[in-house]
Amino acid sequence: MALIYLSLGSNIERQLRINAALDALAEYFGELRISSVYESESVGFAGDSFYNLVVGINTGMAVGDVSKRLKAIEDQNGRDRSAPKFGARSLDIDILTVDDVAAEIDGIKLPRDEVLKNAFVLLPLAEIAPHRQHPVTGQTYAQHWAGYDKNKQKLWPVAFIWHDKNLTRAK
Repeated sequence: MALIYLSLGSNIERQLRINAALDALAEYFGELRISSVYESESVGFAGDSFYNLVVGINTGMAVGDVSKRLKAIEDQNGRDRSAPKFGARSLDIDILTVDDVAAEIDGIKLPRDEVLKNAFVLLPLAEIAPHRQHPVTGQTYAQHWAGYDKNKQKLWPVAFIWHDKNLTRAK
């Protein structure tokens, strides 16, 4: 069983799409480890703010098969694959890490570069996996967040309820 961390983001029907994604992930992968949900300004284009979070799953599936399942969940939630790379998204789910792997597997570079680049990925990952080490740098995600330039990207926690569970833990 591999421990995989995923980033989820949406800026179209955010509440609906994140809830649907969490439902689908729970159906396919079982118990989820879920960060707080954060709202952040769009990065790379002018657009509506995103809801972002990180989810941990355990699976025996191959990375390529997990990726196919995630793309299917995106498609079921109205993902427009013809849209520009930097644009509005009904749902975006990316594989961030797989255990402590630092390699390309099934065409997916691990760990994903966005882990250390984007606050909306690093903060929720540091929240639910503070003591896990980045497989390349050897620093924990909490250490990376502590050293992150907080002025680089703005984000803030939002109240979010999924199946009567309050996901908001951040201060």
